[in-house]
Amino acid sequence: MTLSLEAAAWIRRFHPAPSATARLVCFPHAGGSASYFHPVSAALSPAVEVLAVQYPGRQDRHTEPLVDDLFVLADGLAEVLAAETAGPVAFFGHSMGASLAFEVARRLEPRGTRLLGLFVSGRRAPTAARDERTHEKDDEGLLAEVKRLSGTDAQVLENDELVRMVLPALRSDYKAAELYHYRPGADVSCPVVALIGDHDPKVTEAEARQWAAHTSGGFELKTYPGGHFYLNEHAAAVTRLIGERLAG
Repeated sequence: MTLSLEAAAWIRRFHPAPSATARLVCFPHAGGSASYFHPVSAALSPAVEVLAVQYPGRQDRHTEPLVDDLFVLADGLAEVLAAETAGPVAFFGHSMGASLAFEVARRLEPRGTRLLGLFVSGRRAPTAARDERTHEKDDEGLLAEVKRLSGTDAQVLENDELVRMVLPALRSDYKAAELYHYRPGADVSCPVVALIGDHDPKVTEAEARQWAAHTSGGFELKTYPGGHFYLNEHAAAVTRLIGERLAG
């Protein structure tokens, strides 16, 4: 299926798979971009076609204004994805992307989108709130937090020019993620699979288990060795899990 012009701005389809039996929409973490999911797309194709979300203000959208409100992002993406989620589809989001995937799902299910599943990675449940203010720190403080989580290539953080390029997107995304608070209302009806690292400082097992309260479908919790970016070491296992769930 050819993406509409509006969707083409938001969605990257690295391995078009017209014969795929399902689609997986992937939502990046704070400071992340669509290219993070290129390996996932390669691994799942052609059985599953991956649509990776590209937020404004990064990579080929670097000239566009950043969006530091998760609800604004969710509203915009829901409009874009409404026309792209016909047929079997699932969502995967990591960290901030998990909250965003959940909010987009909340908007699309009442409009007729039937999700096969919602995979929420490295993120506590919406009602498991923390008072975090990393986005208010100076540049050094923000970078120290990013280094602590090991989510950005160390070589990038040592390059002053690259740091200046990524800092605005990082700060904007951290603000969106940290100021996000659950708004009561209908949740989702699809199965939810929560995935966490066993040493992730951003989410405990108890906080992840609270996702079960936000779906009328089934709930699973999968724990992997590692921290907030356990995905980097366990990409093959996570991709295999997603493929099995979508095939089932």
